[in-house]
Amino acid sequence: MEDAFQLDPADRRIVRALQRDAGMSQAALAETVGASAASVWRRVRNLEREGVLGRVVRLVDPAKVGRSVNVLCQVRMTRQTQEARAEFESFIEGREEIVECYAMSGEWDYLLRIAVRDVADYDRFIRQGVLAHPSVANAASNFALRQVKYTTEIPV
Repeated sequence: MEDAFQLDPADRRIVRALQRDAGMSQAALAETVGASAASVWRRVRNLEREGVLGRVVRLVDPAKVGRSVNVLCQVRMTRQTQEARAEFESFIEGREEIVECYAMSGEWDYLLRIAVRDVADYDRFIRQGVLAHPSVANAASNFALRQVKYTTEIPV
């Protein structure tokens, strides 16, 4: 496990502000965190260099782009070899419907979050994609009824 980068209070204020609105200008960020624009610029560059801050993205409303059905799918592998896992993970990377994937401990090997148009879309995806993969023994699906909480903010 990597050692955590040590954030001072000013770094924490910057990280919290950028997690809420990464599109704000350097001047607005400086005003928000109570520091000079030059100091904030140097700190942001250092946080990027250290890997604390990653790429800047915009969040999309799934319903507005026709992907309002959210499915959590647990997957069990037929075998636990490194080769089988690498093949499955390569498959996962190539499927745009899979928006998150976690290798798990416990009864299931992977947990997938899948964004699809409707139940029929998911049925095609699971039968022709996940269950057709030679490394997959079985899968169990749970459909999200509604989103109670969603955040991309990590506590700092």
